[in-house]
Amino acid sequence: MNLFKAFVAAGLAAIGLCPLSANAHPHVWVAARAQILFAPDGKIAAIRHSWTFDEMYSAFAAQGLGKDGKPPTKEELAPLAKTNVESLAEFQYFTLAKTGPKAYEFGEPRDYELEADDKKLVTLRFTLPLKEPVSAKKPFTFMVYDPSYFVDIELEKADPVTLKDAPSGCSLTVLRPDPLVGGDKAKLDESFFTGLAPGANFGVKLATRTIVACP
Repeated sequence: MNLFKAFVAAGLAAIGLCPLSANAHPHVWVAARAQILFAPDGKIAAIRHSWTFDEMYSAFAAQGLGKDGKPPTKEELAPLAKTNVESLAEFQYFTLAKTGPKAYEFGEPRDYELEADDKKLVTLRFTLPLKEPVSAKKPFTFMVYDPSYFVDIELEKADPVTLKDAPSGCSLTVLRPDPLVGGDKAKLDESFFTGLAPGANFGVKLATRTIVACP
């Protein structure tokens, strides 16, 4: 089963809906923001994710919840938040963090919650700690994406990534992907008609790269 499909299926199962079939290839959109959290010693300690889901997934999540037409509360959504975070663990939370070729591992997430806004769009927030804090004296790079591109995770245009408690002089660069051309564009167009993933690790071609560097 597609990686993000497993995530969505787990979420739907938690709210009593049928999981997506293994052959289906629906699309899920996520508008994302991230905050890089620094430890007192100036090392990068964690990434705080904020993912707002599209109307369809949000409607599934809010199914049967809320009263008098109001959005569901955080308390009502808490079981689904737990299920979502647990289902993402096997897949490294769709977050890749590196210094050069070295990739880092993450610990268990904390401070996770789901919240629905006035439009009933659901946002998942969670703090993802690195197993070991990382120095940013060499450029620290991270990306958030689904390798199979079952879901489109796109950083928000305004303030997509911020730094919290960073040492003086740290810089932040957000590099958007180039538009697809040629064979890659053809593969993506074909995937919409066939319902199949456009290729293994295709999502990295459309992933935004964030680089943090400190003196």
